[in-house]
Amino acid sequence: MYPTLYDLVLDLTGIAIPPFKLVQSFGLMVALAFLAASIDLKSELKRKEQQGLLTAMRKKMWIGVKSTPVQLLTSGVIGFLIGFKFLAIAIDFDTVVLNPQAFILSTEGNLLGGLLGAAISVGMRLWDDRKVTGEPREVEVLTHPYQQVGNITILAAVFGILGAKIFHNLENWDDLMADPVGALISFSGLSFLGGLICAAIAILWFARKNNIKLLHLTDAALPGLMLAYGVGRMGCQLAGDGDWGIPNDAPKPDWLSWLPDWAWAYNYPNNVLGIDLKADYAQMGYVSLTGYAWPTPIYETTMALLIFGFFWFMRKRWKTPGLVTAFYLVLAGIERLAIEQIRINNEYPILGGVTQAEIIASIMILSGIVLVFLMPKVGHKWAQY
Repeated sequence: MYPTLYDLVLDLTGIAIPPFKLVQSFGLMVALAFLAASIDLKSELKRKEQQGLLTAMRKKMWIGVKSTPVQLLTSGVIGFLIGFKFLAIAIDFDTVVLNPQAFILSTEGNLLGGLLGAAISVGMRLWDDRKVTGEPREVEVLTHPYQQVGNITILAAVFGILGAKIFHNLENWDDLMADPVGALISFSGLSFLGGLICAAIAILWFARKNNIKLLHLTDAALPGLMLAYGVGRMGCQLAGDGDWGIPNDAPKPDWLSWLPDWAWAYNYPNNVLGIDLKADYAQMGYVSLTGYAWPTPIYETTMALLIFGFFWFMRKRWKTPGLVTAFYLVLAGIERLAIEQIRINNEYPILGGVTQAEIIASIMILSGIVLVFLMPKVGHKWAQY
């Protein structure tokens, strides 16, 4: 496994690049996932605007205005925090790389670096203010939906990660109580469906505020979200973040002889959590003779990319608004419900034992099936809002 970009590059090329120790492979893949989703969303919003399904919005803004004291203070604080951390990293790099996320969220840093960062940040804003000429004036600008992709991506990142942590910790309450700080700052332990729910609420609120039609937005965004999900699961596999399945001691069937052994069962050596799977399984009450698991991230990546390919093929063929959204709910729900059968997750003591993801996935599937039949009747009407 490759907990950091340093491990990956070293193994592939034999070249040691110490700064890469600060880049966690899972975090890098999550960033690439957001990038992939934003690129796809921007392309789809442009296409829908060209079709006349979305329109630009006129907004008023002030130009020729110099920085306010609050803006200068904000720049100073941001610059201080960046300098405070970065100079400390440069001075004590070997210590920081042992646990970078703990260092970033701690009060440790370098005061001189913070002061230099604040001075540079405020100085750059004051330098830009020198270029401002004339009296402040209000102008009207045309804002296209695709120009809001940056804001949408930020909302998705903030509320998605926040929701993912909240839902994961609700499902693993004992772990949260045992180590609250560790549970909250760890880059592992994220509930995708929880992140999806919270991010969706924030983005739909933003879309309504900016006059972006909600159904066309979801149709444009959800295929890219499936692509992002597949890319993110690659990060789970690379880092070995604990998102593996139940024990798999069974020999690979002959009819799967073409499949690499690691795609059938894997023991995740050098995983980012430092876990020995065989010992961990025993602690959880599983019987595992080999310490090998179902490599569920590989399966989820494969299914997610296949579903994205299906949407890519159908995106110009479906003319009814909302069909993409409906089929996303069905397919994403089926994908998650299927993978839950071989994943390790805590169960709620209802219906004979059911996981949080199984509950949400089932609701998604049922909702999606209803919308598949409903959208041909009401899709064009709902798309006006």
